[in-house]
Amino acid sequence: MYVELIWAIVIALALATALLIPYLIKEIRKGKIELGPRIPTGAGDTHPGHRGDPAPGRPDAQADPYGPSAQRGAPPIKS
Repeated sequence: MYVELIWAIVIALALATALLIPYLIKEIRKGKIELGPRIPTGAGDTHPGHRGDPAPGRPDAQADPYGPSAQRGAPPIKS
């Protein structure tokens, strides 16, 4: 009764797989790329930084708001 519908679904899945698998393989092989100086690579960055310098080479990096240098002149933090 629903044989045509089942065949349509099978053919649609086969076509989607045939088109999607080569694209995904190409994208995975290409890996992460820099899109320009304004868009950072992200978590896979090769220079991840440390506590004193959270984002080396990134001028828009912000310091820790709870660090001792950010708390100068402020009332003590009570928790």
